[in-house]
Amino acid sequence: MSGIICTSEAATLALHAAGVMAAHEGSVSTHTMAEALGASEATLSKVMQRMVKAGLATSRRGPHGGFELARSRETITLLDVYESVEGAINVKHCLLGAPVCGKKHCPLGSLFEKVTREVTEKLAKTTLQEFNVPIHIEG
Repeated sequence: MSGIICTSEAATLALHAAGVMAAHEGSVSTHTMAEALGASEATLSKVMQRMVKAGLATSRRGPHGGFELARSRETITLLDVYESVEGAINVKHCLLGAPVCGKKHCPLGSLFEKVTREVTEKLAKTTLQEFNVPIHIEG
């Protein structure tokens, strides 16, 4: 059963991977994170590259390589992580993806706009310092 608010697999992986990196000292390999998260290593690798491109993570090659946060966990918000893989959140958008009704009298538009705004504000106020991911990894 799914909820009304859903996130993409990429966003979910990014948030969890950021939490794992925040809780772990040093680099964490894609393999280790994928195994701990029960995720595809290939998909997680693509997500991690987006986080590197956004300046949230750094990568290091080699046998002791992996990923780690590029900034302190106190300065990275969940919104930073989410938008690194999904792009900027658009608070005002049509649920159907097209201006069928011109957005003038949509019975759901204001509700979803309010929920999106509230979720965005919560993500913006929550740092990785406060985001506890209950996943233990070895290493």
